[in-house]
Amino acid sequence: MKTFHCSCGNKLFFENSFCLSCHREVGWCPVCKGMHAMEPDGSGGYTCTNTTCKASLEKCYNYATYNVCNRMVQNMGQEQNGQNLCSYCKLTDTIPDLSVNGNLQKWYHLEVAKRRLLYLLEFLGLPFGARNEQFELPLSFDFKEDIKKPPIVGWIGIGKEEKVYTGHADGKITINIQEADPVEREKLRVQLGETQRTLIGHFRHEIGHYYWQLLVQGKDEEAYKAIFGDHENPTYSEALNNYYQNGPKANWNKSYISAYATMHSWEDFAETWGTYLDMVAVLDTADNTELLEMPGLDSEETQLEAMLTRYADLSLKVNEVNRSLGLPDLLPETFSDPVVEKLTYIHHLIKRNQTQN
Repeated sequence: MKTFHCSCGNKLFFENSFCLSCHREVGWCPVCKGMHAMEPDGSGGYTCTNTTCKASLEKCYNYATYNVCNRMVQNMGQEQNGQNLCSYCKLTDTIPDLSVNGNLQKWYHLEVAKRRLLYLLEFLGLPFGARNEQFELPLSFDFKEDIKKPPIVGWIGIGKEEKVYTGHADGKITINIQEADPVEREKLRVQLGETQRTLIGHFRHEIGHYYWQLLVQGKDEEAYKAIFGDHENPTYSEALNNYYQNGPKANWNKSYISAYATMHSWEDFAETWGTYLDMVAVLDTADNTELLEMPGLDSEETQLEAMLTRYADLSLKVNEVNRSLGLPDLLPETFSDPVVEKLTYIHHLIKRNQTQN
């Protein structure tokens, strides 16, 4: 992730909505694609202060109203009624019930993670689009919470329970907003024996299912099966029951990125896809903060080899920092050969399908 600079010279980060030095409002400009200070134009809109841009903008409705977004919308002569959503917020179909205490903060964290995901997809040149764009597999998000059964009044039961499962189906990514509660998320991490469980990790995993359907299904299934196995045998429901009855495969770390990846071929792909996005995001941040030197890259193979080498190098360094503070390791130090083979498949899949959003 890049860092940016305010017109006063202060450093700006991806989540900023105002400059901590000069207190100007800032936002993501969709025209010059960067975080910049925004100058009020006197008519309810803003002007990007980037001297090479000067675009006429207005705040995304979710920025102006709820402060859960920090992106601007280009003013193309449309009515500035404060109802215009940015391209990222348009992808959110369902938001949490804001009458419930704490849900606004959870929604904020969900949108931050979603923005980082979409930024990374654009950085990689991966295709995605909204329903109104007639995209092949429209992408959208639902942020929902469990509905708990109300108490029985007399002998009459009122309402019913509904459990929300985080997952993907036909372009729709649903996240249970409980995952935006750090206490509840940590409980689940310990309960499920996971090394890490993060909100952005859920987004990166679920988008893996989305891209399996968009880029692999009916297009590259034979090559996929050769690497990840047959997704039709066993069926997903059979594999799910087996996993929760018997646990992960023995010695899973020799061939899989995680225990959950052993459950089914689809989960193996999504877990490996999420790890690939983790690696790209971490190395992009390391490059832009000068934690690592950026090498010259000649081909797709040398790109991936360099990424894996640099990721391992960074892992050793940041893990030692964490250990010095008594914290868990932050990054995996090495990948097994079968995992590298799976990452290689995903690397080439992405390169073949890169486009401009």
